[in-house]
Amino acid sequence: MIDFTIPAELAAERDRVRQFVIDKIVPYERDPRLTAHGPTDELRQELVELARAEKLLTVQAPVALGGRGLSHIEQAVLYEAAGWSTLGPVAMNCAAPDEGNMFLLSKVANQEQIERFLQPVIDGQQRSVFAMTEPNGAGSDPNQLSTEAVFDGENFTINGRKWLITGADGAKTWIIMARLADNPHLPAGPTLFLCDGDTPGIVIERIMNTMDRNYVGGHAVVNFENLVLPADSVLGETGQALRYAQLRLAPARLTHCMRWLGAAERAQSIAVDYAKTRTAFGKTIGEHQGVSFMLADNEIALHQCRLTIWHACWLMDQGEKARHESSIAKSYVSEELFKVTDRCVQVLGGIGISDETVVEMIFRDMRAFRLYDGPTEVHKYAIGRKILRG
Repeated sequence: MIDFTIPAELAAERDRVRQFVIDKIVPYERDPRLTAHGPTDELRQELVELARAEKLLTVQAPVALGGRGLSHIEQAVLYEAAGWSTLGPVAMNCAAPDEGNMFLLSKVANQEQIERFLQPVIDGQQRSVFAMTEPNGAGSDPNQLSTEAVFDGENFTINGRKWLITGADGAKTWIIMARLADNPHLPAGPTLFLCDGDTPGIVIERIMNTMDRNYVGGHAVVNFENLVLPADSVLGETGQALRYAQLRLAPARLTHCMRWLGAAERAQSIAVDYAKTRTAFGKTIGEHQGVSFMLADNEIALHQCRLTIWHACWLMDQGEKARHESSIAKSYVSEELFKVTDRCVQVLGGIGISDETVVEMIFRDMRAFRLYDGPTEVHKYAIGRKILRG
């Protein structure tokens, strides 16, 4: 049976989330603490407390850790509502990279690591980092990982350089990917490590200037300079980092899609309102086919993106890994939503490239979405390989 009905209780919660974002979060979009490098930690904490008061904080977390244990479909519905403002997911603690990191830690971390590194993130008290991408190639192709960990039987010593590390500035929970060198004690290879952000040896070189500004702390260049970690800092098993990264990435791709779908809806709403009131050549611009067709294309794209997301989520809720379907969703949705926001800028004309509305900010952030968690071309490459394998 195919059923696209949203249960009444979930629909009511969706509407509550959307109204919360409109009433409480949207007013912060003009706050000076929303900087060129994203919201400050002060602003984030203020937003988090608003969500906490409404019992909307970290609703996706496992029930045992204080959340509601949402299914992937339930996440899709609520994250879309939260995405009406780019600050909505920040407030509800379901924004990247924390959302994906929480998912990974809940699946792999041991009890001591959960209490020390995961629970404070779920509680909204601290942020997290996933430090993988490197200037010399490790990113979409993590096999090029060059950051090295050396184990002497007691401690790991990590050296290397990372960049585009989202949220590094001010984050407390760090997940670091490094290649464990051959040693007589443990299996070598790519390994994940957990540590506190203030551990000596973690050096934030600088915050990079990027076109997006929706992530707390921006994107940093980070150096690991003789970072010494104890044996119990390993997340999961040594040599298994690439497998754990895939565990994180499949659902994280989809949650990106969910949130940005909400933002694209917001842009479409603003463009529609403008098309109803702005006049040119004797009638509203919406009455001209050139504009109405763009709005129609947007409506079609939003609908198709939602169905694509829901299908991948449904598969994951059935216990499937849905790696192929999540790649399809990520590549298709990111490209289509970018087109949606581009058309919204076009409909708005001159004010579309100004900060008179949030559309220009959504447009810039949406361009970066085509790169987050794997650029479109990498996903198409993976999709193509699967097609050819039959």
